[in-house]
Amino acid sequence: MKDTIKRLLGYVGKYKYPAFLTIFCMIGEVVFEVLIPKYMALLIDNGISLGDTAYVYRMGGVMILLTLGAMLLGMLGVVFGARSSTGFAMNLQNAVFGAVEDFSFKNTDKFTTPSLITRMTNDITNVQQAFQMTIRMAMRSPAQLILATFMAIRISGRLSLVLLCALPVLAIGLALIAKITYPRFIAMLHRYDDMNGSAQENLIAIRVVKAFVRGDYETKKFKKSAQDVRDAQFSAEKILILNGPLMTLTMYACILAVVGIGSTHIATGQMTSGELISFISYISSILISLMMLSMYFMMLIMSSASAKRLGEVLDEVPDIDENRSSTIRVKDGSVDFDHVDFSYSGSDENPTLTDIDLHIRSGETIGVIGGSGSGKTSLVQLIPRLYEATAGAVKVGGVNVKDYSTDELRGAIGMVLQKNVLFSGTIRENLKWGDPNATDEEIEAACRIACAHDFILSFPKGYDTDLGQGGVNVSGGQKQRLCIARALLKNPKILILDDSTSAVDTATDASIREAFRTVCPETTKIIIAQRLNSVMEADRIVVLDEGRINDVGTHEELLARNRIYQEVYESQMRKEVA
Repeated sequence: MKDTIKRLLGYVGKYKYPAFLTIFCMIGEVVFEVLIPKYMALLIDNGISLGDTAYVYRMGGVMILLTLGAMLLGMLGVVFGARSSTGFAMNLQNAVFGAVEDFSFKNTDKFTTPSLITRMTNDITNVQQAFQMTIRMAMRSPAQLILATFMAIRISGRLSLVLLCALPVLAIGLALIAKITYPRFIAMLHRYDDMNGSAQENLIAIRVVKAFVRGDYETKKFKKSAQDVRDAQFSAEKILILNGPLMTLTMYACILAVVGIGSTHIATGQMTSGELISFISYISSILISLMMLSMYFMMLIMSSASAKRLGEVLDEVPDIDENRSSTIRVKDGSVDFDHVDFSYSGSDENPTLTDIDLHIRSGETIGVIGGSGSGKTSLVQLIPRLYEATAGAVKVGGVNVKDYSTDELRGAIGMVLQKNVLFSGTIRENLKWGDPNATDEEIEAACRIACAHDFILSFPKGYDTDLGQGGVNVSGGQKQRLCIARALLKNPKILILDDSTSAVDTATDASIREAFRTVCPETTKIIIAQRLNSVMEADRIVVLDEGRINDVGTHEELLARNRIYQEVYESQMRKEVA
C-alpha cells in the first residue's frame, strides 16, 4: 500500500507548489491561533483583574490582529489546497485513462467497464479528498497538537498529565475501527461497480428494454443493486461513525477533569484564573486537533481502498509491447499465419485457434466462414495485434507483427468490427477517425464506395448531421456502411470486414464488393461473413471449424469437396428459394 500511495503522489506534478503553500498557510494559521489564548490570559490577569483598561485595549488589539492573520492564512490555505488537489485529481484521471488506453484487449478483459468508470470517478474523488485533507488537516492538526501541548505544559505540567490517560483510549479505539471498516469499504466499492454496471447496461440497451416492456424488471434490478450499495455503505459507516462519540466523550472527560483539578489549583494559588481559562483553551485545541486527525483517519480508511483499486489499473502491465522504437514500415498487405495457436486465457488448456497455417497474398480477397465459436473473429484480431498469438507467428508484409510499432501496424489496417461503433458528433467527425486530414472529396469518395453517400445526403444537414450517442440516429445497415467508409479513409493495405454487411440488403452488399474490386484492387480484403453471397466471389474462402482450418479453396472447389461448405450452401439456398 505504501508503494501505491507513493506512486499516486507522483501525479501531483507541478501542483506541488500550491501544496507546499497550503502547508505553510496551515502552520501559520496554527501559530496565530495558539498565541491567542496566551494574550487572553494576560488580558484577564493583568488587565481585567487589575482594572487596567489601556492594557485590556492593547491586548484586545493584539488578539484581533492575530485572529485576522489566522483568518487570512486559513482562506489562502483553502484556495491553494483546492488548486493543488484538483490539479492532482486531473493528472491522476489522465494517468488512469492513459493506462486503460494502453491496455491490450486481454488487459481490458480483466476489468469490467463499470469498474473502470467507478475507478476513474468515485475512487479518484476519494483519493483527491484524502490528498486535500493531507495537505490541510493532516499538516494543521499535528502542528496544532504540538504547539498547544507545549503551551499547556508551560502553564501546568501536572494538568497536562490528564492527556496521558486519554491518548491510549483513542489509539486503541481508532485501531479497532480501522481494522473492521477497511474490508467493508472494499466490499462497498465492489457494490458500486455492480450498480454502475446495471445502469450502464440498461442505458445502452434502453430500446430493447422498452421493446420488451421490461422497464419494471430493470427498475427492480437497479433498486436491488442500489440497496446492496446502501447496505454495504451502512455496514462500513456504522462502525466508522463510532469515532465521533469516542472523540467527544474523551474531549469532555478531559475538560471536566481539567476544570475540577484547575479550580483546586486556583484556590491554593498555584494557578490564576486567566491561566486556567488559557489552559482549557489549549486542552480544547489539543482535543480538537485529535478529532480532526480522527476525521482524516476516517477519510484515509475510505480512500486507501480506492487507492488500492487505482493502483491495480496503473500497475497493470500491458500484455502487448507496443515496440514504439521500431522504424519498420508495412510494405504490402500480405498476411501469414505460421502454425498459430491462440487462447484467451494464454494457456494451452482451452485453445480458441489451433495450428492455423494460412498464407494470404497482397491484394487477395479472402472469405472466412464457420459456425459460431469457430474462431473467425479471433483469427482476424491477431492481424492488428489486438491479441497476442499463444504460439507460432503472425506476419504482415513478411514481418512478424511483434516487430512493428503498434501505430505503424494498425495504421496500415482498416478494420470494421463485428459490433459497429460510432461516436457522438457529426457524420463528418466520425468519418475523420479514418483520416483526420481527409478532404471533403476523399470523404465523399469513401462513402460512395461504401454505398453511404446517398443516404447521408437524404439528411437535412448531410455530412454535418449529428449522430447522437452511439449513432442512434441511423439504422444498423447505415451504421455498417459508415464504419466501412471510415475504414476506407485510412487507405489501408489490409481491410478486415468482420460480418460488417450483415445488416445491409444483398444488392447493397454486392455493390460494396464490386466497388472493392474496382477501386482498391491492391488492398488485401479479409471478409468474415455468415452469408455465402458475401464471399462466393472471393479469391479463396477459408472454412473454420472448432478453431481449426477445415479447408481452403474457391467457391467451386469447396462446393465440390467440402461437407461443411456444402451444408451451409444448401441451407442458405433453400431459404432463398422459400
